[in-house]
Amino acid sequence: MFVLFEEAGKYLGGRVLSEAEASAQVELDTGKRVKVKGVNIVLRFEKPAPAELMAEARALAATMDLDLAWEFAAEGEFGFAELAADYFSDKPTLAQQAAALFALFEAPHYFRRAGKGRFKKAPAEIVQQALAAIEKKKVVQAQIVEWAGQLAEGVCPQPIREQLYKILFKPDKNAPEYKAVVDAARATQRPPLELLERAGAIDSPYQFHWRRFLFENFPKGTGFPALAAPAIVDELPLAAGVQAFSIDDSQTTEIDDALSVQGLGSGTVTVGIHIAAPGLALTPGSAIDQVARARMSTVYMPGHKITMLPDEVVNAYTLLEGGDRPAVSLYARFDEATLELQSTETKLERVPIVANLRHDQLDSVVTQPWLEDASFTGENTPEAAANLRAPLSFLFRLAKQLKAQREVVRGKPENFNRPDYNFRLVGKDGEPNGSEQVQITTRQRGAPLDLIVSEAMILANSSWGGWLGELGVPGLYRSQASLAPGIKVRMGTRALPHAGLGVKSYAWSTSPLRRYTDLVNQWQIIAAARHGKTAALAAPFKPKDADLFSILSGFDAAYATYNAYQGGMERFWTLKYLEQQGITELEVTVIKDIQNGALVRADTLPLVFPVAGQQERGARLRVKLGEIDEIALDVHGTVLERLDAPKADAATEEESGDEEEEEVAGPIAIAVDLTDSEAAPENTPA
Repeated sequence: MFVLFEEAGKYLGGRVLSEAEASAQVELDTGKRVKVKGVNIVLRFEKPAPAELMAEARALAATMDLDLAWEFAAEGEFGFAELAADYFSDKPTLAQQAAALFALFEAPHYFRRAGKGRFKKAPAEIVQQALAAIEKKKVVQAQIVEWAGQLAEGVCPQPIREQLYKILFKPDKNAPEYKAVVDAARATQRPPLELLERAGAIDSPYQFHWRRFLFENFPKGTGFPALAAPAIVDELPLAAGVQAFSIDDSQTTEIDDALSVQGLGSGTVTVGIHIAAPGLALTPGSAIDQVARARMSTVYMPGHKITMLPDEVVNAYTLLEGGDRPAVSLYARFDEATLELQSTETKLERVPIVANLRHDQLDSVVTQPWLEDASFTGENTPEAAANLRAPLSFLFRLAKQLKAQREVVRGKPENFNRPDYNFRLVGKDGEPNGSEQVQITTRQRGAPLDLIVSEAMILANSSWGGWLGELGVPGLYRSQASLAPGIKVRMGTRALPHAGLGVKSYAWSTSPLRRYTDLVNQWQIIAAARHGKTAALAAPFKPKDADLFSILSGFDAAYATYNAYQGGMERFWTLKYLEQQGITELEVTVIKDIQNGALVRADTLPLVFPVAGQQERGARLRVKLGEIDEIALDVHGTVLERLDAPKADAATEEESGDEEEEEVAGPIAIAVDLTDSEAAPENTPA
């Protein structure tokens, strides 16, 4: 005897080997033996064989008119054999009964299951809704097939183009656009990103990187709501005798900091470090604060930037020359001869800004000889620099002393062997589009003006960080436990040492127009300046404030993302520079061993990339460049010749406090899963 039975939502057939009161031992066509409960058996028959019966029944079920079957079906509960009798004939055949069973079982929108082999008609309105949904699904599926075909032919449908970044990085895996990409990638055996690029979905490599960044970080765009900068209501005293000046690049609009020097020749010199004071006007939780907190920092990239604050707000508080600007000032008094720090004092005041000096205009003028030898005369010295020669000379002398003191604490000198690279896009009018001609120039790290500014800012950040710690006022600190390998810079709310800088504590406070951490710390510093020892009670953020930890976490994540994007765009323009200049070979230095090769750094460009073959660390090579991939930001090299033998003490390991080694680009991680379009997203290399 044979039986047809239900098992785990499927109907199977087999030969009965033995049967008890409530179950039967059944052998399937595959030879597998299973125990079947009696209630699960729906048909018993002598012939034909189960496989033959089921094949005939399924073919017959496919011809059944479900609308007609629904009309014929009884209003109450019924069995499949009853429907077969109503639909086919009074005495339906075994195949007709099985066909009715399969048709009923596989049409839940028409018939609801009421037990093993028993069913009940679905209400008419439910049937109509289900049929409409099925028809809609057919239309959507047809659309998926059409779009997949177009992609395979190298044409990108507009709906897919419009959702490109969502499909690649944050997909709805039930969306037809996503499914079309998956189907086309499977059919063509092409990686999804390559498929889409070939179909013209990506306007240009630059636009791909830019729009992806906006999609992931600025989904609502980079514009600001209409916000007016509130006025500073405090009656701030004028800083008497101060003639402050800033030192920035020409492109800088957010002028956060300025310097001043008083008392030259008197034996005691007072250095003023003046920081723009938006914290005197903005308040935590205000509309402008919410905008700043959402962005956390200005985003920098060659030829463009996305500011943390609207231009109108920046312009209200920036330290622009030609007027008295509100500032939070740190005054540090030094013995003029020994440069010993005697005392510090913080003031809230208005500071006269007499000049905005620019690096790119003065680096060739304000040199070490010009600063150290009063008789040295340079050519074409701008009047603003000439007028400030004495204070600049003192600041340079002080900066060298402060750096030397920090290096004693560090236990080793800071390494300024690598230059800084400046990118300039020629022909850029507004936001870049990736077609601009790029110029890359160098400025040696530790140049006099750089050193003056960096040491002054380290002094301010470490002094204010220590002061807040003494008063019990929490802040946002950067710390590094030691210079041992693997010990990285971390952020926290406690004043801890920063081994990389050689200071007891370090709280970013000198860029409140550009970094949200600095604005938060400025609010705390203002409270300290106003309330002294009771500042912890009056400061906006209290010890163990959950909101402060939330800001720290959010800033850390955003800042890392922005820095990674800036690094990626600098790499993009470096690769573009190679193409524009027709550079096919580079001289490089080996910096690291990697699997099956080595990592090298170009000697004259900001570019790290792999070369094939093991190489000795520190060796200098000439390499031939391979094909450049502007989407993956990737290029590989082949060694042509060894330029020199490495020295035994040639150390290429460089550590500079806050900096991490540049990462080499690789495959773009996308969230398109070709193995199962319904599965959870996973990183799939393009």
